[in-house]
Amino acid sequence: MMDSHPITALTDEDFAPVAKKSAPARVLVVDDEPLVRWCVAETLGARGYDVIEAGDAAGATQVLVDDRDAADVVLLDYRLPDSNDLKLLSSLRRLAPHAAVILMTAYWTPELAERAGYLGAFLVLPKPFEMNELAPLVMQALAASRPN
Repeated sequence: MMDSHPITALTDEDFAPVAKKSAPARVLVVDDEPLVRWCVAETLGARGYDVIEAGDAAGATQVLVDDRDAADVVLLDYRLPDSNDLKLLSSLRRLAPHAAVILMTAYWTPELAERAGYLGAFLVLPKPFEMNELAPLVMQALAASRPN
């Protein structure tokens, strides 16, 4: 004689929720040097970041005008063909206030670092820098910009 067990319908409550894998953090790299953009994109992309590139201020602005959530972190070169001051930093902070901005520059001075910090830059990174420095800095910037 077969032992019979009643079949019961399962509901959503019978299953533990599956943790969704969060989307990778998005990094906008703004630099007029194609080789710098490529190196940064390759370095961060290999560590799981979603990288968007722009070669000038107009391109960076357009990315954020089109989608204010396009970047969690912006790596911004201080001197670009169409921007060589901190106005672009101010503009990007207004367009994407949640995004952490790391200003990259070969023209680092204490005064520039202070002004950039006042305008909301997370960090001013002197150029040249080691590519292996970037991922930890991006991680720190993300941690500082995301609410707990």
